[in-house]
Amino acid sequence: MYTKQFEIRWSDIDANRHMRNSAYIDYMSHTRMSFLMQSGMDQQSLAEHNLGPVAFYEHMYYFREFFPGKPVTVSLQLKGLSEDGMYFEFLHNFYDEKGKNCARCEMMGGWIDLKERKLTGLPKDFYDKFNNLEKTDDFRILTKENTRKFSERPQDLNL
Repeated sequence: MYTKQFEIRWSDIDANRHMRNSAYIDYMSHTRMSFLMQSGMDQQSLAEHNLGPVAFYEHMYYFREFFPGKPVTVSLQLKGLSEDGMYFEFLHNFYDEKGKNCARCEMMGGWIDLKERKLTGLPKDFYDKFNNLEKTDDFRILTKENTRKFSERPQDLNL
């Protein structure tokens, strides 16, 4: 499983003296970018293909607080991938220094062609790197319909 360890900084703390919500998001993003760079999908290679990742949603679940002075380890697993690599879904878990799972996030995103400004599939070599990431037990092949799971707008709910 791909993991990245972080030290909680003073700027990662909120008014309640625990790790702020946006720090979780920052740590997950950093973990994903580290994975991409270590897999050969760095800024230069993504630019050569005019590719950029885009987040559709990130759903956080908090179990325990994190406080300064202790390390946080963030894992990255592949929860879903479309057949062309256009859509991906990640599972992040946050572990304390004793290995206790303190938070979890499900994240879904896609790849955008930065010239066309449209979603696009991955080149085969990038797809293979993504597909080799450790998968969750409930891994699934994603379709466009999976990306619409939370698409109902408030005006569509007849509230």
